[in-house]
Amino acid sequence: MRRKGDLPTKTCAQCGRPFAWRKKWERVWEEVRYCSDRCRAEAKRQRAT
Repeated sequence: MRRKGDLPTKTCAQCGRPFAWRKKWERVWEEVRYCSDRCRAEAKRQRAT
């Protein structure tokens, strides 16, 4: 079992906060840019304006 501190992390492209790897992102970790659906929606909203 891995400790949470041993997992890879990234910085959210929208809010700038660090977030850790999740099992559901296992296959697409390289493509993940946002920490949450809220940040992804906010970025999409900013691009549309």
